[in-house]
Amino acid sequence: MRTGELILYTTEDGGTRIRLRAEGGTVWLSQLEMAELFSSSKQNIGQHIKNVLADGELAEHSVVKQNFTTASDGKSYRTMLYNLDMILAVGYRVRSHRGTQFRQWATTHLREFLVKGFVMDDERLKEPGGWDYFDELIQRIRDIRASEKRFYQKIRDIYATAVDYDGTTEQAQRFFAKTQNKMLWAITGHTAAELIAARSDSSQPNMGLTSWKGGRVRRGDVGVAKNYLQQPEFDALNRIVVMYLDYAESMALRRKTMTMQEWADKLDAFLAFNEREVLTHAGKVSAEVAERLALERYTEFEAKRRDAERLAADAEDVAALERLEQQLDGTVVKKP
Repeated sequence: MRTGELILYTTEDGGTRIRLRAEGGTVWLSQLEMAELFSSSKQNIGQHIKNVLADGELAEHSVVKQNFTTASDGKSYRTMLYNLDMILAVGYRVRSHRGTQFRQWATTHLREFLVKGFVMDDERLKEPGGWDYFDELIQRIRDIRASEKRFYQKIRDIYATAVDYDGTTEQAQRFFAKTQNKMLWAITGHTAAELIAARSDSSQPNMGLTSWKGGRVRRGDVGVAKNYLQQPEFDALNRIVVMYLDYAESMALRRKTMTMQEWADKLDAFLAFNEREVLTHAGKVSAEVAERLALERYTEFEAKRRDAERLAADAEDVAALERLEQQLDGTVVKKP
C-alpha cells in the first residue's frame, strides 16, 4: 500500500530518529499505516486528518490521493493515501507516546534550525551511499545471535529492535515481565512468581538454585526465577529465542518493521506452533508473595549455612590443634 518508507524509531542510546525513503520527493501512507506509525487508532488518525483539512492547514487536493487495489475476491477497493505533509501535521496532533517522540524529535531539529539557520543530518552525511534502517537492523539481529548473552537478555535485545521500544517507560518494563512469564509458563508450567515459590527450599543445597552471581548464593539471587531453571529448561528457552531471531532477520530482509505488540503476538504464535501452553492469566502467586517467601526461606537457609560453617570451622580448629600436638610430640627429646 505504502509508497516510500517513513520510520519513526528509538535508537539504542534512547534517542528518537526518523528515516525517510522518499519516492517522487514524498511518501504516501494510508490512515491504517499512519496509525501504526504513531501507535494510535485508525479512527483517531481519521479525525486528526479531518481537523487538519477543516482548519485549512493543508489543501486536500495537494496531500491526498486515491489508490485502487484488487482484493482476493476480485473486487476493486479504494483507499485514500496521504503524503508527507499530512503525516507531519498528524504527528503534531496525535496523543500517544509515539506522537510525543515525534514532537520531541521535531522540536529538537526546529530549534537547531532557528538557532543555527540550518540542520545537519550527521548520520546521513557519514553514509554518502545512503544509510538504510533495515541494513542496520539486520546487523543488530546478527550481533544478538552471535552474542554470548543468556536467553533473557537476547529477548530484551530483540524487543529493543521494535520501532516503538523505549526501555525507560514503565510500560516496557511491564511488557517484558509479561513476556518472561509467558516463556517460563510454556517451559515449566509456572509463572516467575510460582517458580520461585515452588523451587526455593531452605533445606536444599544452594537453596535449590542452579545459578547465581559470585561464588555463593546471596539474598539478591533467590528472588530471580531464572536462577531455579534446570539445563533442559534453559535449552528449550534458547530454542524459542533462535526462532525469534530467525523471524526477526526474515522481517528485516523483507523491510518490515515490528512493534512490541507484534512481537508479543508472535511469541504466542511460536509457543502455540510448538504445542506449548500459552499463558492467559496472571498466575496463582503474586510477585510480592514470591519475594516474601524467598526471603523468609533465605533467612532460614543462611542461618543453617552459618551454623554449618561454624561447625566446620570448629572441626578445622580441632584438627589443627591435633596436628600441632602431634608435631610437638615428635619434637620432644626423651631422657635416658
